[in-house]
Amino acid sequence: MKYRNFKGEAIAEVGLGTWQLGSADWGVIDEGHAFEILQAYVDAGGNFIDTADVYGMGTSERIIGAFLKQTDKPLYVATKLGRRHDAPNGWPQNFTYDAIRRHVEDSLTHLGVGQLFLEQLHCIPTEELRKGDVFDHLRRLQQEGLIKHFGVSVETAEEALICLEHKDLASLQIIFNLFRQHLADAFFDKAQQQGTALIARVPLASGLLSGKFNAATVFNENDHRNYNANGDAFNVGETFSGIEFNEGVALADGLKNILPDGNLAQLAIKWILQHPAITTVIPGASKVTQVESNVGAAALADFDSATLANVKAYYNDNILSKIRGVY
Repeated sequence: MKYRNFKGEAIAEVGLGTWQLGSADWGVIDEGHAFEILQAYVDAGGNFIDTADVYGMGTSERIIGAFLKQTDKPLYVATKLGRRHDAPNGWPQNFTYDAIRRHVEDSLTHLGVGQLFLEQLHCIPTEELRKGDVFDHLRRLQQEGLIKHFGVSVETAEEALICLEHKDLASLQIIFNLFRQHLADAFFDKAQQQGTALIARVPLASGLLSGKFNAATVFNENDHRNYNANGDAFNVGETFSGIEFNEGVALADGLKNILPDGNLAQLAIKWILQHPAITTVIPGASKVTQVESNVGAAALADFDSATLANVKAYYNDNILSKIRGVY
């Protein structure tokens, strides 16, 4: 494992996303299996875990909290808030100080910690980011010692630029992968100049960039790759990075002809890591073998300049126009 700087802390450049551990949108993963996934990640040298209060309505956080009690390895856990639908302030009215504090306290309880390492706003409305009160609420919670750092998970380049106006923002979590490359030109330099960490999510485009799917692939009814394939439940970019599934299968096959021979999922993660502005990439995993594959991407050789140029040209010519939704 290799490590990169996050506000003075050395965090793994390949993190672990834990949406799957919520057993709500990817199928069911029992606690024993979840512990095996977490242990495999830690055994590989990993120390950065990303979750959210809405992943199984606390299920993912509680599993991670239980795991923290049985490991002696120092781990950095990031969580997110802002998308809960429960009373009295369901989406999208979760953004008062009192509501945010209540959700922070719930995450502290679930994780069994006294302070959150990183609390992130979870793809909240653009107008709330623009208004800016939520940042003051997070600063207040930081001053009170409930959170150490705060960041934002965003959907669009516009939202990223709004957030970057706040110089004390620790991190931005973004959809960045071979199917979503243009963000690098939009704000990476600015983020790097002011020391804002960039956390790359959806690195494998919900599995499309594993190269293992084909037109006959069918997903379970409770898998977001079924019910949100066209953005019917939430932002379409969170599923297949906004690319229509069959288009994505074909585009992934095209990338295989450009990238070096090897495991496409590992190559896709390595491409992200070759951007120095990226602090960590957070692929999820529903199997131990996926954890091992994801972590192995860090050991791959860098792509040469000709390959990088060909990948960008392929994106501009074949992929960018096919992205659906706001980005």
